[in-house]
Amino acid sequence: MTLSAKNTVNSVPRKIRILNSAEALFSQFGYDGVTIRQITKRAGVDLALANYHFGPKRDLFNAVLDRRAEVLNAARQKALDECLDNAGENPPTVEAIIDAYLRPLGEIHGSADEGWKHYFALIAYVNSSHEYGREYMTQFFNPLVERFIEALRMALPHADIKAIYWGYHYLSGALTLTFADTGRLDVLSDGKTSSSDTVTGYAHMSPFIAAGIRAICEPERA
Repeated sequence: MTLSAKNTVNSVPRKIRILNSAEALFSQFGYDGVTIRQITKRAGVDLALANYHFGPKRDLFNAVLDRRAEVLNAARQKALDECLDNAGENPPTVEAIIDAYLRPLGEIHGSADEGWKHYFALIAYVNSSHEYGREYMTQFFNPLVERFIEALRMALPHADIKAIYWGYHYLSGALTLTFADTGRLDVLSDGKTSSSDTVTGYAHMSPFIAAGIRAICEPERA
């Protein structure tokens, strides 16, 4: 590390360095594959400092998830509010709702911020985890997701509610794989496309998911 880079790292508050380090390591190795000692070593701080700021490892994990969830939820909340406002007295369209859900994610995911890439990979890990998925996804994201589900019910008033929930479930699965950025798409396509091409990924996902939800919620129109 160069002297200027070291000075830049040291200028970041130690509490934030711990969060950044934990986020990167948890996203790569999962909760059980990381120790507090590894986190503080990467952050360049004393071991006791993590406990001072965050307490036990589970609380630090919680803090990492919470830090960016607020930003993410605010962006999607704003997009959904605009979607509903634009619909006026009419129900919003399925396409507009899915766009409001995905567009903010795509914009953030496609940014140059390495921390967000770590965070999305961590969310992929949590969302697919039997141990942590229900607890953490419920805590941080379910209230907003329920607003999107309600908007879909407005757009599809005659749909079986079970089909709407399954539609969201498929959306969540597509997002999880996109967040994970495993590189399998690169191998499968022999380099013709890449799982890290989030611009293309989100552009395709929005109409794909909207059409799928319509197909299972309005089968007579499919």
